[in-house]
Amino acid sequence: MSKPGFGPMPDEKGYFGEYGGQIIPPDLLKAINDIAASYAEICDTDVFQNELRDLYSHYVGRPSPLFFSERLTARQGGAKIFFKREDLNHTGAHKINHCLGEALLAKHMGKTKVIAETGAGQHGVALAAACALVGIKCEIHMGKVDIEKEHPNVTKIKILGADLICVERGTMTLKDAVDSAFEEYLKDPEHWFYAIGSVVGPHPFPMMVRDFQAVVGEEAREQFLQREGQLPDIVTACVGGGSNAIGLFTAFLEDEEVDLVGIEPAGLGLETAENAATMTLGTKGGLHGFKCYILQDEQGEPLPVYSIASGLDYPGVGPQHCYLKDLGRVRYDTVDDHECLDAFMVLSRTEGIIPALESAHAVAYAMKIAKDMSPEQTILVNLSGRGDKDADFVADRLKL
Repeated sequence: MSKPGFGPMPDEKGYFGEYGGQIIPPDLLKAINDIAASYAEICDTDVFQNELRDLYSHYVGRPSPLFFSERLTARQGGAKIFFKREDLNHTGAHKINHCLGEALLAKHMGKTKVIAETGAGQHGVALAAACALVGIKCEIHMGKVDIEKEHPNVTKIKILGADLICVERGTMTLKDAVDSAFEEYLKDPEHWFYAIGSVVGPHPFPMMVRDFQAVVGEEAREQFLQREGQLPDIVTACVGGGSNAIGLFTAFLEDEEVDLVGIEPAGLGLETAENAATMTLGTKGGLHGFKCYILQDEQGEPLPVYSIASGLDYPGVGPQHCYLKDLGRVRYDTVDDHECLDAFMVLSRTEGIIPALESAHAVAYAMKIAKDMSPEQTILVNLSGRGDKDADFVADRLKL
């Protein structure tokens, strides 16, 4: 029996194996398919690609560096730890990669407004910046809990000119922000563009966001080979919806010698209800227009989820991640709040790099496994965002 391949994905109906698709109302199907058709037509043109590459270079600051964390490696012992420094991008995270792509696509399609959700606020800031750059109105939906927690990003969103909608229903976090943004988009899908913030949602969004984020892995693979003369032994990234992870993993899927590990939030513990470990504890279902693993109740309704990192508290996960889990190509592990906070502080005080709480989950995993590996082995971590947004929250939490 032949081994399943890893590309091209998804199929023509937007499925990665049994995951993905378009579970959406018939009246929305035309608008979503128009986005898919426009993406296929516009994004492969030299005009679009040249504009995007120019912005990546001169606006975002790509390529982002590959950094050998020498002091952290010495502290932990064992394997060498490297960081792909997406935290150094303009707006402070990987999110700007797909936000520029989506904003440009909306401009080329003649849309008048871009609508989106945000959890930790990084997607909101990046999209607000991208829309300001291309001259399109922007509306960001954010849960009240996250607005209070991520105040620095809320301020940036407002300064950049986006309309911020406070979502005060449900858990008042990311899932509810997605619901709110999608409902607003349904009011005028002909003239408005929904710029989803991760590799989730109905086709073509999981494919489109992945394609824009693939630059992370493409750069990292080339940089690592140039520096070390070989590929890393382990490549890891945090996973909520999964955009930063799939962006990094995509370039390494065919490299069988490279272990790919996605890190989910265990929150207050897998034995409690206060986590967002979808791949670890979830079952197959549907959410926000696509099929995926989901944390759900007996009636198939999404469960309330929790993570100390606002960008990871989502009850579902990108369909390609689900497919790669079933294939066994990517393994998914967890890190709890305590380990995350410890990694946040250790990296800050060992290397002078303050990571986002989301990224600190992957840092914690690397710290944990490095000591059991040999000094000849290597770990590549996607440092997907910086922790400016989390600094006050962590300081209050730890009584600094």
